[in-house]
Amino acid sequence: MKLTTRQEIDQNTRYQSRLQVASILIIVAFGLLLARLLVLQTMQYDYYHTLAESNRISLAPSQPNRGLITDRNGVVLAENRAVYTVEIYPKDIPDLKATMAELASAIDLSKSDRRRFEKRLRESRKFDSVPVKSFLSDAEVARFAAAKYRLKGVELTTRLFRSYPMGTTAAHILGHVGRISPRDKAALEARGESDAYLGIESIGKDGVEKTYEAELRGMAGYAEVETDAAGRGIRTISQKGSIPGNRLRLAIDIRLQKIGEEAFAGRRGAAVAIEPATGDILALVSQPSFDPNDFVDGIDPAIWRQLNESRDRPLTNRPLRGAYPPGSTIKPFMALAALETGTRSADRSIHDPGFYTLPGQAHHYRCWKPEGHGSVDLHRSVVVSCDTYYYGLAVEMGIERMHDFLARFNFGKPSGIDIEGERSGLNPNEAWKRARFKDKWYAGDTVSAGIGQGYVLATPMQLAYATAVMANRGTAFRPHLAKEIANVQTGRLRRVEPEPAYVTQFGDGNLERVRQAMVGVTQPGGTAAQAAAGAPYQIAGKTGTAQVIGIKQGQRYRESEVDERHRDHAWFVAFAPADDPKIALAILVENGGHGGSAAAPIARKMMDWWILGKEPEVAPTPATGAAQ
Repeated sequence: MKLTTRQEIDQNTRYQSRLQVASILIIVAFGLLLARLLVLQTMQYDYYHTLAESNRISLAPSQPNRGLITDRNGVVLAENRAVYTVEIYPKDIPDLKATMAELASAIDLSKSDRRRFEKRLRESRKFDSVPVKSFLSDAEVARFAAAKYRLKGVELTTRLFRSYPMGTTAAHILGHVGRISPRDKAALEARGESDAYLGIESIGKDGVEKTYEAELRGMAGYAEVETDAAGRGIRTISQKGSIPGNRLRLAIDIRLQKIGEEAFAGRRGAAVAIEPATGDILALVSQPSFDPNDFVDGIDPAIWRQLNESRDRPLTNRPLRGAYPPGSTIKPFMALAALETGTRSADRSIHDPGFYTLPGQAHHYRCWKPEGHGSVDLHRSVVVSCDTYYYGLAVEMGIERMHDFLARFNFGKPSGIDIEGERSGLNPNEAWKRARFKDKWYAGDTVSAGIGQGYVLATPMQLAYATAVMANRGTAFRPHLAKEIANVQTGRLRRVEPEPAYVTQFGDGNLERVRQAMVGVTQPGGTAAQAAAGAPYQIAGKTGTAQVIGIKQGQRYRESEVDERHRDHAWFVAFAPADDPKIALAILVENGGHGGSAAAPIARKMMDWWILGKEPEVAPTPATGAAQ
């Protein structure tokens, strides 16, 4: 149909209007684009430039070498070794389940490996690599290399892992390291130390590994790596080397440590050896032990369950965290208290009929020797370990004076050794019992305390420390495991100097009288004479037998009739040579019976090595078919 002139004009007008609107929209759109371009090129240039660079430049951290730990003679106790590790980059894997199945066809993945990986995956950030398995064998490395082309997002790397070449030996001293957990991260952030752990994956969890973490950890380095669109490294732009941790030399002698551990021959217990003149811990034995290597890459749940649920408590650091009745090992300190407080003189004798009774009571507090020891003075009371003497002494002295004097030897307080978790033991008095039990203190409580029973508790560390103070004639040095810290970059050494803790003074001749009585314990007629027989040096010691369960009045204790774990604990404390002590010890054998026969022989082996360099005699292996 032919348009009229008027229609053509209207149509042309509408066309022009639409063209103008379209032109305006195009101009506005280009204006907006131009404005955005100006903003990007000026105001937000730095931000987007950095973001773009980060898409092609990544930081690859390099783990520092954790500081070595050695014994006093330079024997390596904790080191680092590089191992092959398979790692997965979850962000690069569309089907993680399928990739894990493919990986399992190349290397052996146990249920424990899978559980550990899943736990790490949950705890990791989105772009982190997650280790699947470490400590790959050469055969596994070869199989993985052959299957690598099918495993996108899976890489074979080398990582540094902590290694404890001595295995179970000295495990409670060294402690162990482990991967930094969410709880560790929270603690580091709370202390403002999280930046120090950037690029570091492990942290000291216990023992000196934890105490000296700041010295041992080092500082991670990094490399700036240019990557392609697939995230593969093309070239290294720059790098900063990691800084290794400092070297820690301990005061312990690992040979002495091993002799002590082996001397327990499978029994439960603890041993502490101290150098009295310095406070150096020469050995700290806790039996049974554990292998710290099991914890390095995350402990297997089955192994953890076995350790944690064992009746023998291998994870417990018995020297520091085991509190036991000290038994008769407290008697030399009680004898010294008698002289210092004027409660009894050295020449005063009592008659021991084999028991003690409180005035007005019929209950018999029995001596270990049923027929009694007859006439007993202070010297003989220590030598033959007469219970009756100390029952009466405790009552005459009173619990408050006992408490105050024993506190001079640090009973009831931690020693301050450089490992966390030390218990304080228990040096009781009336105020303690009122606060703890809402009950008064009875005379019978004092009687039991006089022979190191009842409420009195001590750790092997406390008894070793108190014995060292007696050996050092009243001067106490804080016990310590660290001896020297070396900066491996500068070679500068920082020695851990002996730290005087306190000095306690004694009246003329009082300490020497007690020391001579302790020498008598190891001479013919003393309770440790057999263990000390033939020693070319003089030993001052004291045996102890601590009850685990009570015995009814009139009932005799027969070891063979008591369950093994209810039998008496065996103690022995000693220092030698008696005139110039080089070593002080406390030995505990749990449920071992008599201190003279169970604990003292262990001390003798350790003293022989330290003083004479004498190796323990090895028991001959029975020939096949011989009588057992």
